[in-house]
Amino acid sequence: MAPCSTKQETCVILTSSPSSSCCTGLSPTCKQAGHINQNMAASNYSLKVNRDLLDPSFESYRLSLDAIPTYNVELDAAVEEVKLKDTQYTLEHMRAFGMYNYLHLDPWYEDSVLFVDCKGRVLSLSVTLDTALGKPREVFRISADSSRCEDRLCASLSLTSATWAALSDGTGRLHLLRTGKRGDSSHTKWEPLFSEDTGEPFTVLHSVSHVQAGVHNMEVLLLRIQKDPQETKGSGYSVSLEWITVANTAGHGQEKSYEVRKRRVLRGKSVPHYAAVEPRGRGLMVASEKPFVFTHVDGRPVEQPEPEPMEEEKTDPIYFWQQTMEDITVCVRLPEGITKEEVQYRLTADNVSIGVQGFPPLLQGQLFAPVDPEASAWIIRDNKSLEVTLQKRSEGPVWPELVMGDRRGEHVMSDEQAALIHQRLTHLTSEDLNGNPDRDKPPCNSQELEDCDGFPEDSSSLTHFDGESLRPTQVVNLGSHQYLFTVDVNPSEMPCLCLRHDVDALVWQPRPDRPSDMWEHVATFNALGYVQASKRDKKFATCAPNFSYASLCECLRRAFIYRQPSPVETVLFNRKQGRQVGQVAKQQVASLDSDKPILGFRATNERLYILTSSNLFVLKVNNN
Repeated sequence: MAPCSTKQETCVILTSSPSSSCCTGLSPTCKQAGHINQNMAASNYSLKVNRDLLDPSFESYRLSLDAIPTYNVELDAAVEEVKLKDTQYTLEHMRAFGMYNYLHLDPWYEDSVLFVDCKGRVLSLSVTLDTALGKPREVFRISADSSRCEDRLCASLSLTSATWAALSDGTGRLHLLRTGKRGDSSHTKWEPLFSEDTGEPFTVLHSVSHVQAGVHNMEVLLLRIQKDPQETKGSGYSVSLEWITVANTAGHGQEKSYEVRKRRVLRGKSVPHYAAVEPRGRGLMVASEKPFVFTHVDGRPVEQPEPEPMEEEKTDPIYFWQQTMEDITVCVRLPEGITKEEVQYRLTADNVSIGVQGFPPLLQGQLFAPVDPEASAWIIRDNKSLEVTLQKRSEGPVWPELVMGDRRGEHVMSDEQAALIHQRLTHLTSEDLNGNPDRDKPPCNSQELEDCDGFPEDSSSLTHFDGESLRPTQVVNLGSHQYLFTVDVNPSEMPCLCLRHDVDALVWQPRPDRPSDMWEHVATFNALGYVQASKRDKKFATCAPNFSYASLCECLRRAFIYRQPSPVETVLFNRKQGRQVGQVAKQQVASLDSDKPILGFRATNERLYILTSSNLFVLKVNNN
């Protein structure tokens, strides 16, 4: 029978190829090593990249010497900076409290920022005209008794809604404040309608406000780092997330009275990169290097499921595969008597699906690397097996697996490949560091690797927890997709998170109301993932809510702005590629007139705000 060559199909590939590191899935190695909690034994979701938002022809950022108008607001009292104590010595303390962003952007009112000074005043500044900046005005004052607490943390603030805010004084007391409409020139003071000592000091990570069955509820997420007697091998501390629901218990027509309705506690061993409650309070999302699990509800322990066995039962392989530098050969077992008309075969550059009509696919998923569908073919041999030949798009690299995460096949290695691998591994069994002195290249020196070449030891995960069952419903293994920053794009939705994918930085918008597409790729910053890795003194990163630019700042003085590509006014010609350049992405550098450390860093569509202990700088980045 003649081979049935495939024809490239026209379809939208939402999950990008591993070669571009734009897809996430559970690594079998991580699973066997026990890196995933028993409640998260396997990732069941992959981030789906929108290829229309990728620019494969992006070259670089061009340095622009255009001046950035910078305005300075001198503060009459220093910003309240609480430095770490000797007892707060762990890396998690540094991540949670030592690198805290003291400047808060009000997502409900554009170009309105807030911070807390050393007098305990919550100060607000709304910018309408850069050349006529006023003084920050006091909207609330924290009790002076809180400054005497020895274990005190920095005060933290979360803008819950357009008229509510959640505030921690750093001593363990939570305030829920009715703010009224913010962002204008009014001098309305914030009114505390709920205040409670919740125990050990914490910081507020996120809060939302919603109405359920006619009752006003507020969901607040708190972060603590606590001594853990069970943590004997590590630092002795564990990370706690407390999810508190506060509701109005007053009847209709009565004065508002808020009380805690529910408390849920999660524990983990690393400070989360991202943690936020759904707008309706029906779930929780957490991105962290190590998994979190619910441990208590209203003070009662949560029953943990029995651990799943880590070893999978061995079964006979469903398919066998072999590879050369140029191609892959796959042999799939078929039921006897199958004809070519009953074979269901589909191949694109990144995905393959092989099966028999009326049965689930025998082999399906994302290929380890792209192939050329036009040069690939399949044939039925001896009415027993389907033989598929896949032409590699990039010759040379050896595939460690055929389909990402599929362990039902067996790789058959040829004698030539075994000899080649043995030769490459000779230096590992030699007494000399370089087993082959005739080789031109010396052994790899780990000290010569760049920051962008490193990978975290543990496998990071992004998890969605259901608010009722407290179980993870979607788990994404982020792998080497480094977390970069969080940004509020739409205040009525959950905050976006930005992850590094290969050299780019991709922004993901959580969509909890769409379980099949829970994280949507909404924006891309070209090459920002690679660029930020070279900034050794980087402290904060952010972007404009309309994604017109991204920005990084160092610990002192300097801020870098990376703009999206925009049309050029003059004709530019790329001599190397022999084509005309229609768009250019600009990089700008701003240097502040201050020698004080940068404590806060936020961006709006028009302006960039930088806070030091004595000054608030306003940089006019865009003009409407």
